Amino acid sequence: DTAGLVVPPVAPVPPAVAATSWVVADLDTGAVLGACGPHEYGVPASVQKLLLAATMLPRLDPNREVTVTAGDVAIEPGSSAVGLAEGGHYRIETIWLGLLLKSGNEAANALARLGGGPDGLTGGVRAMNAEAHRLGARQTHAVTPSGLDGAGQFTSAYDLALIARACFADPAFRRYTATRTAQVPAQPALREKAFQIQNDNMLLDHYPGAIGGKTGFTDLARHTYVGAAERGGRRLEVTLLGAEVTTQRGWQQGAALLDWGFGLPRDAAVGRLVEPGELDRSASPAPASALAGH
Repeated sequence: DTAGLVVPPVAPVPPAVAATSWVVADLDTGAVLGACGPHEYGVPASVQKLLLAATMLPRLDPNREVTVTAGDVAIEPGSSAVGLAEGGHYRIETIWLGLLLKSGNEAANALARLGGGPDGLTGGVRAMNAEAHRLGARQTHAVTPSGLDGAGQFTSAYDLALIARACFADPAFRRYTATRTAQVPAQPALREKAFQIQNDNMLLDHYPGAIGGKTGFTDLARHTYVGAAERGGRRLEVTLLGAEVTTQRGWQQGAALLDWGFGLPRDAAVGRLVEPGELDRSASPAPASALAGH
């Protein structure tokens, strides 16, 4: 139940960022290198799409062609969209790319519906919450698959680190999240032309060794961010919630924290990320047990 800033005794002061909470962790070992308010409740915005990915990537055949429905494209006006057309036919891989490159909310609806079984989107959100529980993300509750705000929806920087670690363990996710550009195919029957989409995660173009991540923003959540990079055979992730953009955008705040993490000795840690299923096997129900005593 660590509150406030927690860093190793050997660590320099971490960079000042405008996020209300953050975690820097090792993707491979699960070591938490440092954190600020790791278990503070926050609102995810579009980094929620990582939980959707962790849940649905194993369930959906990327080569299957599916039809986008009216329900899929019924998203909040002005919110992020890829541009998928109602009645259009797309491979699921294309929809994943639309989700992870352009944060398409209609892509999120489609993937949750397709992976949700007989209950469609509702079943998809239910599966997301079951996956969060399995991963040990006990301070996470999804209401929407996209991260658009919903009553009772929340997460924490620690939980996001668990979820992102699960995502980066999936080869398909690693490929999608590192893709710079992708082509959305034409829909001749709908008179829709093909078009190109670009990755919104600026870390990929401006941070040496960047391997992917996800941006997010709503008025309620403010700026949220997950990013990961590799340096010297070491893969680190950063998660942050509730960031304001003053002098640095969300990805820049993440980059500064990644730099700080890479500057620490390899054995520096304040705790660790729990493994999937670990809390179900443990006698202790406390979701913060991995940081207890620090």
